[in-house]
Amino acid sequence: MGKVLKIGIVKNKGENVKSVNQIEAIKGKGLNNDRHFKENNNKECQITLIEIENINNYNKISNTKIPSIDFRRNIITEGVNLNVLLNKDFFIGNVKVRAHDLCRPCKHLQEILKQKNIIKEFLHKGGLRCEILSSGTIFLNDSIKY
Repeated sequence: MGKVLKIGIVKNKGENVKSVNQIEAIKGKGLNNDRHFKENNNKECQITLIEIENINNYNKISNTKIPSIDFRRNIITEGVNLNVLLNKDFFIGNVKVRAHDLCRPCKHLQEILKQKNIIKEFLHKGGLRCEILSSGTIFLNDSIKY
């Protein structure tokens, strides 16, 4: 069973990710105060997750110390293999979500982090794009159950 290690949101496009201790997840809309929050939101744009283990591995092999929050996902997880949750329902604390797609690393992230190998190193390791199926609050250290 994994857990929520960090929570991050971006209020407006281009801003740095803000770390928060809790966040309201609203069914079908996204995370309150995040730039992707909207009515009838695309199911793949409501919440994103990434594993701290993959971030730590990248920092090790690239000899960097990029903070996990800078990888621009909403939830940094620990102790869970996210890829096995693709196309499945699971819980982040009491909030039910469904994983619809893998997060693919992009050139924009590579440029922001000033790295040359993000796309290659995070292929199939960039996390999940999920739909929020039930509203509720996600807290730091919430368990991830499936």
